[in-house]
Amino acid sequence: MSDNQAAIAGSIRVTAPDEVDAKARKALWGSAIGYAMDGFDLLILGFMLRAISADLQLTPAQGASLVTATLIGAVLGGIGFGMLSDRLGRVRVLTWTIVLFAVFTGMCALAQGYWDLLAYRTIAGLGLGGEFGIGMALVAEAWPTSKRARASSYVGLGWQLGVLAAAILTPMLLPTIGWRGMFAIGILPAVAAYFIRHSLHEPEVFVAKTKDKPKESALWLLVKDWETTKLSLGMVILCSVQNFGYYGVMIWLPNYLATRFGFALTQSAVWTSVTIAGMALGIFVFGHIADRIGRRPTFFAYMFGAAVMVVVYSRLTDPFQLLIAGAVMGFFVNGMIGGYGALISELFPTTARATAQNVLFNIGRGVGGFGPVVVGAIAVAYSFEVAIGLLAALYVLDIIAMWLLIPERRGAELA
Repeated sequence: MSDNQAAIAGSIRVTAPDEVDAKARKALWGSAIGYAMDGFDLLILGFMLRAISADLQLTPAQGASLVTATLIGAVLGGIGFGMLSDRLGRVRVLTWTIVLFAVFTGMCALAQGYWDLLAYRTIAGLGLGGEFGIGMALVAEAWPTSKRARASSYVGLGWQLGVLAAAILTPMLLPTIGWRGMFAIGILPAVAAYFIRHSLHEPEVFVAKTKDKPKESALWLLVKDWETTKLSLGMVILCSVQNFGYYGVMIWLPNYLATRFGFALTQSAVWTSVTIAGMALGIFVFGHIADRIGRRPTFFAYMFGAAVMVVVYSRLTDPFQLLIAGAVMGFFVNGMIGGYGALISELFPTTARATAQNVLFNIGRGVGGFGPVVVGAIAVAYSFEVAIGLLAALYVLDIIAMWLLIPERRGAELA
């Protein structure tokens, strides 16, 4: 090979890894649409509980259990499908999850009573649970190293778009087509996502790294030694605080302010839309900053911003200030979701990547689900200020866990 040919070849090796090809874009679109479908489905279920309960004559406990069953199914599906994805392939198992979710979301429209609807929601939850981790692993493996964080943040934006679509469409359509029609609509994004994924290919890094199947289970690879266990522990803390803070702030705080001070704005569609817009901007910005300066500095900035904004927001009394501050608070509190996909992908090997994404994040989701209850109980037993102090302190715990347990992996090749 001549010197010129060698120089050209070297140039290709340097620049090619930064290019985003068609396969990477398809992986992103498929994963983002799937995650949007998840957000849409969970939110329309919450909006429709009253109508479903009235039609099927459900008790309040039975109505609430439909949401619980979906989340339980999501946790189990996340673990099971994550492990299958690490063993059998991203695209294949992702297709299974979407078909399962689509079929049983549609079946909900045919439910005749509590028990069959409960079964449909639980099984649909299984498919929903596999979505997040497999999609995040697929995108992380398909996109170039220098753009990995922003690609993961784009997937995170899918959830916000699904939530926003549900918030806008449900009040418009529910009075006309009823809850059965809404479940029928909920199947359409799943069908679209299935056809998109039908053209996807397994990432080259997955094919290369999994030629020889590991003897250990993917779950074991999350705790195989002390260094790996520290990474898993650190991510459980980060994911738990993320979800605890999100549910505590976005569910408990608006309701508390509305009840205590009569701030109807905090429960309005305007407040919800503006706050979601702040969250979406925070997710988008997180990915781009993390690719430029690193994962740890970006997480530190967002954690500090979340702690400060929770305290600032709780002291506001002007409705316009609450509207603007809600968007800023959402920017920091939920913007961090844009970083977990890339971070977890870089911390764990290909043979356990989807399992790590699903298991660690779903543990955090399980812990975070108690956020509104715990924070509300503390506010009643002690004071509003103590409850706010707890939320702010959680982000300090987040900073400590990141500092001590999670290394910087920006630019690292996937193992």
